[in-house]
Amino acid sequence: MLFRLTADALVLLHLSFILLVLFGGLLVLKWRPALLLHLPAMAWGIAVEWLHLECPLTRWENLMRAAAGDAGYPGGFIEHYVWPVIYPAGLTAQIQLLLGLVVVLLNLGVYGYVVWRWRR
Repeated sequence: MLFRLTADALVLLHLSFILLVLFGGLLVLKWRPALLLHLPAMAWGIAVEWLHLECPLTRWENLMRAAAGDAGYPGGFIEHYVWPVIYPAGLTAQIQLLLGLVVVLLNLGVYGYVVWRWRR
């Protein structure tokens, strides 16, 4: 039971981290020190997508599920939880590059606005 709860908590943490990567720049608009949290998170998120790295949160979740007697899952968090909701087909390397590009472009826009606002 404890292992299953831990695995579920890791899913929520993972989702929170993904939201931070995508929208953390908006937090910087209200609270400047968030920049110190968001920039490394964004760099990691982009690296995971573009370099096809395994996220340790996925590995830990699978370990907790295995310890609870459940089967883990192949692939990463996005492929397992997010992608089936958005698209029924599998995740390709080209789509992962596109997802990383979305993160870059979204945050370039937000940080461009942040810099413009700070200069005023």
